[in-house]
Amino acid sequence: MKKFLLPLLFLFLFILDSLYVQYVPTDLFGHNKIVAPHFLFAGLLLLTIFVSRKQGIIYAAVFGLLFDVVYIEIIGIYLFLFPFIAYLVSKILNILQTNALIAVLVSVLGIALLEIGVYEMDYLIHVTDLDFKSFIQLRFYPTLILNALFVIIAGYPLKRLFEKHIEAMRAE
Repeated sequence: MKKFLLPLLFLFLFILDSLYVQYVPTDLFGHNKIVAPHFLFAGLLLLTIFVSRKQGIIYAAVFGLLFDVVYIEIIGIYLFLFPFIAYLVSKILNILQTNALIAVLVSVLGIALLEIGVYEMDYLIHVTDLDFKSFIQLRFYPTLILNALFVIIAGYPLKRLFEKHIEAMRAE
């Protein structure tokens, strides 16, 4: 049963992203603000930080593909960006000491890189015509605030869950 705990957790976070978009009012952050929840990606980054680079990248690739198939018209954007940013986060943590503050900051940095990467790809292939300044004001800042709050609130419980997962892996 413990083997299925992590995939179920990430499946729940995947569904939570969709539920947030459907049921939370769009004017929560103000009129004309676009908020994109990245709870799944935040969980994947925390997995990369607290468990291992290998597991983080594997889960990021699997759920990146799932994200592309379910939500995006173009397969490959999240399939590439999720594992790539997870890898970058793991490299950043080779330099920095891992603690709660660093985990939050690096996770928010990863989410920022994801948002900018997706925007640039959408702008490049003409999916959006929003200029960069408008993107920063209308989507980037509200998205970072929401996801930073999620990482702060869910970071400690996820860390505890991941520690139990590591102990279970060692016991096997």
